[in-house]
Amino acid sequence: MLSVGLTGGIGAGKSEVSRLLGAYGAVIVDADRIAREVVEPGTEGLAAVVAEFGEEVLAPDGTLDRPRLGSIVFGDPEKLKALNAIVHPLVGVRSAELQRAAGEDAVVVHDVPLLAENGLAPLYDLVVVVDASPATQLDRLVRLRGMDEEDARGRMAAQATREQRLAVADIVIDNDGPLEKLEPQVAEVWRRLGERAGGRA
Repeated sequence: MLSVGLTGGIGAGKSEVSRLLGAYGAVIVDADRIAREVVEPGTEGLAAVVAEFGEEVLAPDGTLDRPRLGSIVFGDPEKLKALNAIVHPLVGVRSAELQRAAGEDAVVVHDVPLLAENGLAPLYDLVVVVDASPATQLDRLVRLRGMDEEDARGRMAAQATREQRLAVADIVIDNDGPLEKLEPQVAEVWRRLGERAGGRA
């Protein structure tokens, strides 16, 4: 089994690379999706978040009010740290379960937005970074996702720098251009991952 960490800044195109690798046959472990699962109603994660931040972070239907929670933590490093201390260990446990369930010859790709920020690179056999310039990231967030420019800049500033991400990369996928330039790169990365996984079997 080959364990791969996949990361990239917001708007860099990591989700598209994850989708393409999944289509090739990678087992995708999506940290964002798991982070949502571990705070669903009835989970210990949601109970811990409510204990930390109060009932105000709950929507009327009992689910987590993500925009409300986001407005509380994104401008306050200590509160963000408290939230991460609840969610990240739960995500780690679930990710490990999914990896163990994959076959021995599987290429398991962990889609982890905050890999560089949280010093997680040593957990993986290889780290793949999807890279795009800050100008490209901002353009995609504003033009394609409809995000307010100030909000987009704030989200980008809250993440690791481009240099910090590249410093932990074993493989870099350049996604500064159009989709047709991305797909051949992902195909080549998949070939390399397959070779590496075969060599480990």
